[in-house]
Amino acid sequence: MFEFIHVLQSQTFMQNAVIVGLLASVACGVMGTYVVTRRIVFISGGISHTVLGGMGAAYYYGFNPIHGAFVVAIMAALLIGFVSLRYHQHEDTLIGALWAVGMAVGILFIYKTPGYNVDLMSYLFGNILMVKRESMLFVACLDLVIISLVIVFYKRF
Repeated sequence: MFEFIHVLQSQTFMQNAVIVGLLASVACGVMGTYVVTRRIVFISGGISHTVLGGMGAAYYYGFNPIHGAFVVAIMAALLIGFVSLRYHQHEDTLIGALWAVGMAVGILFIYKTPGYNVDLMSYLFGNILMVKRESMLFVACLDLVIISLVIVFYKRF
C-alpha cells in the first residue's frame, strides 16, 4: 500500500490515471443508474462498438479517429432515441443492428486503409495509464454536462 502511495506521489502518469478514474466514476455513476432503471443496459455496448465504424472511416479519410467516434456515437444515440420516441419500439433490436453494422463498417475501413499501422481497438478499450491532462479536462467537462442535464431534466428521467 505504501509503495503505491509513493509511486502515486512521484509519477505524474499515475496521478493522471487516478484523477481520470475518479472523474469517470462520476459520469458512470450518474449515467449507470439511469441506464439500469430504464432497462437500456445494452445501449452502452451497442454505442461503444458502433463507434468503431466512425473511427475506421475517420482514420481512412485522414481525420482523428476520436472525432469520427464522437460523431457516430451522437448519431447512433439520436437514431435510437428517434426510433424509440417516434415508433414506440423497444430499442434492443436497433441497438443490436447498429452494433453489428458499426463493427463491420469499422473492420472494412481498417482493411481498406493503405499502410494501416494504428490499432483502433486501443481507442475502444484504451489504457488509463496513458491519459494526458487534456483528456482529464475533457472528462471533467463531460461530467459537468452530464450532471447539468440530469439536474435540468430530472423529472423527465
